[in-house]
Amino acid sequence: MDLVKSGDTIGFIGLGIMGKPMSENLIKAGFNLLVHNRTRTRADEILEMGAQWRDSPIQLARECDVLVTMLSDSLAVRDVVLGEKGISKGISKGGVVIDMSTISPKATMEISEKLGELNVSLIDAPVSGGVAGARQGSLSIMVGGDEDVFQLVVPALEAMGSDITYMGGSGSGQKTKLVNQIMVAVNQNGVAEALVFAEKAGLDPNKVIEACKGGGAGSFQLQNQGPRMIEGDYSPGFMVKHMEKDLGLVSETSEDIISPLPFTSLASQFYRALMAEGKSEYGTQAIHSVIRRLNSIEPN
Repeated sequence: MDLVKSGDTIGFIGLGIMGKPMSENLIKAGFNLLVHNRTRTRADEILEMGAQWRDSPIQLARECDVLVTMLSDSLAVRDVVLGEKGISKGISKGGVVIDMSTISPKATMEISEKLGELNVSLIDAPVSGGVAGARQGSLSIMVGGDEDVFQLVVPALEAMGSDITYMGGSGSGQKTKLVNQIMVAVNQNGVAEALVFAEKAGLDPNKVIEACKGGGAGSFQLQNQGPRMIEGDYSPGFMVKHMEKDLGLVSETSEDIISPLPFTSLASQFYRALMAEGKSEYGTQAIHSVIRRLNSIEPN
């Protein structure tokens, strides 16, 4: 396969809260896009931009040498890639699947092996940056797979992200994403706890953010999610159910590599508490509400 460039045709599967703006950025970058999604109505806006609909992954694969998947979990990726009407049944030798979902590193390596038997490459390229990053084309993309193949698809990745890092062989991108989620979850819990402590101590939480953001406590979570926590704005940029799923993958992988993760394990329980409350589609910053209740503070 040659270097991917503007004007080439790419298949895109998965037009959810992240996939839709990512696919829009591919069109804006000049790529011809063929799309598929489990629910067709979610494709309406991208079709208006010039994308073309196909009824199944296999149909996309018959027309594209490069396909991008942005799906919910390992089972969904396995089905779309290896299922009866999956990509593997239609893609030509030398083709590339770029999986930008966050899934199990073990599943990634298994799927990569299966595709390799067909002389097809899998690049695992999970992302960080949330909906805002997806809309702005500024996602951080963590890449695993064959480095030579990665170099061929860089232009497509650059249409969706601004910070693209090759991490190593198959599964390395997914492992890096799990590292990212550990840091996000533990930091987010710490920010929420600190702001509740400040409130209970009689401080103005907004002034606390101003006082701390430029020092050693400064972080993306403090500056971006802190104000939303204070306002009680729990609308999703990244949903609780997705974080809970990702931390489950962290737990699974930590067992495989025998890595104790005490802070991550505790942090995950707060997201699970939100799941139990039926708040799976709230933004992850809703962790603040759980800690408020633990402190006997009325909901804001």
